[in-house]
Amino acid sequence: MNADVTALHAVSTAPAPVRRGREFLNVPGPTNIPERVLRAMNRAAIDFSGPEFIDLSKSVFHDLKPLFRTDGEVFLYGANGHGGWEAALANTVVAGDAVLLPETGNFSAGWTEMAKSMGVEVVTIPNDRRHAIDPNAVEDILRADADRKIKAVLVVHTDTATGVTSDLRAVRAAIDAADHPALFMVDAIASFATVDIQMEAWNIDVVVTASQKGLMCAPGVALVAAGRKALAHAETIETYTQYWDWGFRRQKEHYRRYCGTAPEHIVFGLREAMDMIAEETLEGVFARHARLAEAVRLCVGKWCEAGALQFNAVVPAERSNAVTTILLPEGFTTDAVRDVCRDQFSVSVGGGLGHLNGRAFRIGHLGDNNEPMILGCLAAVEAGLKRIGLPIGEGGLPAAIDWLSRPTIPGR
Repeated sequence: MNADVTALHAVSTAPAPVRRGREFLNVPGPTNIPERVLRAMNRAAIDFSGPEFIDLSKSVFHDLKPLFRTDGEVFLYGANGHGGWEAALANTVVAGDAVLLPETGNFSAGWTEMAKSMGVEVVTIPNDRRHAIDPNAVEDILRADADRKIKAVLVVHTDTATGVTSDLRAVRAAIDAADHPALFMVDAIASFATVDIQMEAWNIDVVVTASQKGLMCAPGVALVAAGRKALAHAETIETYTQYWDWGFRRQKEHYRRYCGTAPEHIVFGLREAMDMIAEETLEGVFARHARLAEAVRLCVGKWCEAGALQFNAVVPAERSNAVTTILLPEGFTTDAVRDVCRDQFSVSVGGGLGHLNGRAFRIGHLGDNNEPMILGCLAAVEAGLKRIGLPIGEGGLPAAIDWLSRPTIPGR
């Protein structure tokens, strides 16, 4: 065996580098699952029709309502967020109806595709996917709908792909200004339990979310909250499948809440996560997310000063408290950033989705996160960007540290 072949053989058989410590998860879903939630799930299965599970399950349904800020009903499905989309549509529209679904990014496109597959006509409002929904355009389309063919306005609150957050109250005001009876339905999958969403006060009829983001749980459960108007409307709809049917799930027997066997272990985890939120208080949860998100934005803003990187969300006030999407320059790919951050610095960040595939990366800062976790993520990403030779402005980490060093309680 010559020297070149020997060297090649040595490289090919060399063991992979040993990585110690814990990998940081900064994708925008699934998010970090707290140890308390994991421990709550680490138990034997029990009889889902017995009193122990039924009592725990009833407490979950009862205590979810304050999180949605609603007196309506909350439905829990063994599904991901896409299942929540379908449940919302299946109970409110039928083939031949129309909905207004303004463009926001990859997830508005996904909800649009689903609605069309159900025979629903989708009216959209084009968007560059770097700005929030224009409420004036919503009002104009609804005013022009003289026949009231549009049965619902569907809004993706925070598009997880673009990092852009739209103003729900402004959209509600536009619906009211047009004096239109359409239901107002919101995808809050990326925003729920990160920012305040008040179903009753803001007159939102349906809110869809999922377990694996702000709720800090394992993937696998979609939650749909329906207000009084939506519930009444659903009684006039012939739902095409029993599984999604709100009427079926509201029957007396508790197992019908799940249309069969309950996803017990996610319910166990959800109960613990809700207890953790109650301990912190919703206001505390929202404040923590705002604080950590601003640290990320300040750091990324410094990186962008070199001119290579850009925020995808152009307007600062529209930048999400859940996820920050960062556009890459020509010559650099999503995979290059993700690979170096994951393989060399043990931090997982999100990739670009849809039209941003290969052109962006995303830092998730929602769910179970604190200051050192965010600073560790930012430090690793900065090191990774430098490792691949991507030019970034200096001072990102000091800016984040300066922000987080400020007192959070007046007088302290």
